[in-house]
Amino acid sequence: MRRSRVVALLAAGGFAVAGCSAPGPAEVTFYADGHTINTTPTITCDYTQPAQNACQTVRPPETMKVRPGKPVQVSVPGEVAKAPWRIIVEYITPQGEFKQRDPVLITSLDRYAYTVTPPTPADRVSAVEIQAYSAVVSTGSGGSDIMPSDFWGLRLDQP
Repeated sequence: MRRSRVVALLAAGGFAVAGCSAPGPAEVTFYADGHTINTTPTITCDYTQPAQNACQTVRPPETMKVRPGKPVQVSVPGEVAKAPWRIIVEYITPQGEFKQRDPVLITSLDRYAYTVTPPTPADRVSAVEIQAYSAVVSTGSGGSDIMPSDFWGLRLDQP
């Protein structure tokens, strides 16, 4: 009986230690045309490094298939929503022209989702990029700029 209590306590302690591990990178969720992808950043930036080394590509963007006219829903976790974040959208016209919409900056500090809709039902969203702005960098002239620290990317192909 005593041994089973010790084993139970050790097991519970192991769960407590496992629960204290550092969280992984934030995941952004993309949903389009019946498919969902959870993805970690494709680019991360560390502005304590020299400018040419500040941002590093971690991995390529995820890819998903989507039909023309279909929206893409984006959900960000709290750690992204609590700071300004930006969404950049590219789309393809029926004539095959690639176009980019004006970036949308989300500054409410409590918005967790955004829905990308193509300009017309014949257009197809071809890429979505999320940028989390959480790094404050000195401009050298006594001022500072807020810079993106993480990027999440999604490429969309036609089925």
